[in-house]
Amino acid sequence: MPVLIFVLVSAITVLSVFAIERGEEQRDAADVARKAQSMTSAIERRAYTSSAYLRAGAALLATQDEVTPDLFRRFVSELRLDANYRGAEGIGWAPIIPADEIDAFEARLGEGRVENKQVTPSLAEEPRDTLAPILYLQPDTVRNRRALGYDMYSEPVRRAAMDLAASDDRPTASGPVVLMQEGGGNSAGFLIYMPVYEGLSRTRSLKGFVYSPFNASQFLASAGELVSYDVVGARLIDGEATPQSILAKSDGWVEGRSAVRRELQLANRRMILEVQSARAEGLSSMSMITLLFGLAVASLLMLVARLLTQQSLEDRRAISWFEEQNSIRNSLTRELNHRVKNTLANVLSIVSLTRRRSDSLDEFAEGLDGRIRALSATHDLLTQSDWGTTPIRSVVEVELSPYASDDAHTLEMIGPHTELAPNDALSLGLAIHELSTNAAKYGSLSVPGGSVAVSWTQVNDTLARIEWIESGGPAVTKPQRRGFGTDLIEKIVAHELRHPVELDFLPEGVRCILLVPVRQPSEFELRRKGPGGRGH
Repeated sequence: MPVLIFVLVSAITVLSVFAIERGEEQRDAADVARKAQSMTSAIERRAYTSSAYLRAGAALLATQDEVTPDLFRRFVSELRLDANYRGAEGIGWAPIIPADEIDAFEARLGEGRVENKQVTPSLAEEPRDTLAPILYLQPDTVRNRRALGYDMYSEPVRRAAMDLAASDDRPTASGPVVLMQEGGGNSAGFLIYMPVYEGLSRTRSLKGFVYSPFNASQFLASAGELVSYDVVGARLIDGEATPQSILAKSDGWVEGRSAVRRELQLANRRMILEVQSARAEGLSSMSMITLLFGLAVASLLMLVARLLTQQSLEDRRAISWFEEQNSIRNSLTRELNHRVKNTLANVLSIVSLTRRRSDSLDEFAEGLDGRIRALSATHDLLTQSDWGTTPIRSVVEVELSPYASDDAHTLEMIGPHTELAPNDALSLGLAIHELSTNAAKYGSLSVPGGSVAVSWTQVNDTLARIEWIESGGPAVTKPQRRGFGTDLIEKIVAHELRHPVELDFLPEGVRCILLVPVRQPSEFELRRKGPGGRGH
């Protein structure tokens, strides 16, 4: 019931958020369409204004026999270019001249200047018959002077626009170019050309072009300012280019975001304006408030429903926990009884065999004390591991620790990390104790220079092989009668490990091989199964 209440209220909240977001998207789409239309009108209005200035210049220059610097400067200053002309670099004049008049043109170009200007590119670089080099460009700034002398008719994009303007006799925009004013930069721009003809008859000849160069980025930004959309994401694309060429884009443009497209005519050339939404990605503030409020209400209702049923659930959990603890306690009791019985059985066996093999009370006490201590040391290891698995190395190190600090002997322990079950570790500890005690009394640990090597390998996943080798001690002879250590290793240990033990009394030293089971923890760990569970 609490989950059902939460899901129901959450579903209502999500539907509310969806409705709010849909309304926001519709309002935003209408706003973007309005902005796109306003910017399109602003760009076309600005292009129309520029075209009107150029038409006025063409009408004036067509009536003049010679276009002088003073005449052109006075004409541009009288236009009083205002903010509507922002984005343009100015107004220029480029006469049409044949190739054989280039020297006279360069002389006019250098009049009144500190250094001579030349037509670029030169005829030596690009031979051609007709040229349209820039003679004047107002206002006369350092930036605009870079363009003087440049033959615009030598460049294909500019030439195509000039030819189209001459054939249509109307202002015509060029495709994307890099203006000469950029001085080697890469900012895109375009030019608007207006042809100027000599005379008014049908046979009139082309005199030149009055034109305006535009920096595309500044032109787009000024259009945005004209309609007070400074931060709107927009870009201007040349619609005639293949593939589409981006002339400019505003700082607010975000790649990958959807945009509204509008086609426009900019001085006899098709352009495309794309305007993006300024709405941030993600949910609106109203949607976020609705979502958070709905989730809070759903959570509160779920909490109330949860509290109503919490007590009964806690009672059932408490009863279940007490039953589980009782089962665990019973299992621990049975496990403790089982392990105590095993330990007492081992102690009784040790006492019995020690008594039968001892000739005196002192010998009996000494043997019994050592063996009980060995059993206790292995028990300590098992206690440290919570009666879990114990590494072979730890068992061997504990039993040989009394001889490890004696520099007169050499102890070597080699083998991989192998874990043993508790009972198997106890049996191995007894075996190693008997072997080390025998070596200390009669074998390699009884004389200086003796050594003991204990190595072990894992035969397979369920069996480990442990080898005890003594060397450097007194010559060994096989005992005439069996002692307690031999019986304990070959009978008790072999029985507990469920594998026979090889014990050889070689002349160079005792050699013993034990096979110890390697069992999975699930075979001996205490299992908790509730009532009736038992430890192994």
